[in-house]
Amino acid sequence: MENSSHITSFILAAFGEIGQIRYFYFTITLVVYGAIIVANSLLIAVISVERTLHEPMYFFLCALSANELYGSTALFPSLLVNILKDIQEISKLNCFLQIFCLHTYGSIEFSDLAVMAYDRYVSICYPLHYSRIMTPTKACAFLMLIWVFILARFAVTVLLIARLPLCGNIVEKVYCDSYSLFRLACTDTTVNSVLGLLTMFLSVGLPLFLIFYSYAKILRICLKSSRESQVKALNTCSSHLVCLVNFSVGCLFEIIQSRFNMSKIPYEARILLSVYFLILPPLLNPIVYGVRISKIRTTFTKIIIHKKIRSSL
Repeated sequence: MENSSHITSFILAAFGEIGQIRYFYFTITLVVYGAIIVANSLLIAVISVERTLHEPMYFFLCALSANELYGSTALFPSLLVNILKDIQEISKLNCFLQIFCLHTYGSIEFSDLAVMAYDRYVSICYPLHYSRIMTPTKACAFLMLIWVFILARFAVTVLLIARLPLCGNIVEKVYCDSYSLFRLACTDTTVNSVLGLLTMFLSVGLPLFLIFYSYAKILRICLKSSRESQVKALNTCSSHLVCLVNFSVGCLFEIIQSRFNMSKIPYEARILLSVYFLILPPLLNPIVYGVRISKIRTTFTKIIIHKKIRSSL
């Protein structure tokens, strides 16, 4: 048993013995991370340069992409370094920093998706009053409140985790998370567990309630509307629903992989389940929105054509 005061780093045991295949994993991981950076950066750039996209809906989408860059950067650089090392470890400070970043990423993602659902609800149910109810100033205020509140709340959570006395330094994942450290604690973690449940309610419960409420109202309006209005509403909400389901499934995979015995599942599948919420949503969300929203698609095409014309002159 190790006392937490002597622990300076944590061993990330989920990497296992990867041997020479590490270079293949490194290449795949680097390509995925590069794709995430390019896709989300392009979406942010398109929304930033096109003034017609300076509306609440696109501000929320821009914030979603910024959060996905933030969450991915909390995982991938560390992952890439450890793939190439013989002993995969992370310093104590970096471990707690990673916990903070990954948990705030997940909470901000759900909150952003919640305000996006509310934005769609106002747009569909109160179209004539949308510009008055959901102004760009209100949208920015919502986003600022989300980020400040969540960052402050998880700073307290991580400080409490850091105070736990630990009896080991083996983390059965490729990254640090709070549940893994709870399992290493040599003391009662009731206070942390209660705080964790409260945090879970604020991070997941309230956003999901707002999402379900918004879509219940949208569904009610759609059932009373014409076929044409129903199709229009579906097209408006489909991208958001795809992103919501994708991220929720990823979080569910991570919870199942952490809490239950997955020894019968192949090693590679367990790793993918644990990092799904940090790979698929950041990779697919900008693509889904870029393909589904005609304004973004048209603006991106205009920028590409303009660059080709300038380069040919």
